[in-house]
Amino acid sequence: MQEEVENRSVTLAISATKLSARVLKSAIAKLLAEWQKSRDAPAKIPHGKQTVKELVGQNQGVSNIEVTDGNIKSFERVARKYGVDYAVKKDSSVSPPKWLVFFKARDADALIAAFTEFAAKTVKREQRPSVLQTLAKFKEMLKDTVITKTRKKELER
Repeated sequence: MQEEVENRSVTLAISATKLSARVLKSAIAKLLAEWQKSRDAPAKIPHGKQTVKELVGQNQGVSNIEVTDGNIKSFERVARKYGVDYAVKKDSSVSPPKWLVFFKARDADALIAAFTEFAAKTVKREQRPSVLQTLAKFKEMLKDTVITKTRKKELER
C-alpha cells in the first residue's frame, strides 16, 4: 500500500512539472510574438501640439513664426482644425512676452491658411464692441435719469 502511495505522489509531481513547463513555454511564445509584432510596427508619430524636441526629432525641417498676441489658445484651435503639427514656446525675456510657434516646413501652406483665419478672427473680435463695455455705458445712462416711484392708493367703486 505504501509503495502505491509513493508511486502516485511521484506521478503527481512529474505531471505538475510537465504542466508548468508547458505553461511557461506558451507564455514565452506569446511574449516573443508580441515583441516581434511591436518591433515590426512603425513608430507612432505625434500629431498636433507637441514639444519642440518631438517636432525636431521628426527630421522634416522646422520653421517658426513669432506671435505677440497673448491669446494663443485661439490659434491652437485653428491649427488643430487645419491639422498642423506645431510646438508653442514662450519667450519671457522680452516685455510683453512673445510666443514662438514652431512647425514643420512641409506644413507651411496649411499654417499660412491657419494664420489667415486666426488673424481674421482676431480683427473681427477687435471690431466688435465688448458686451461689458456696452452694459457699463447703459448703466451710466440710467444713472443720469431720475426715476421716481410713487404709489397711489385710490379706492375704486
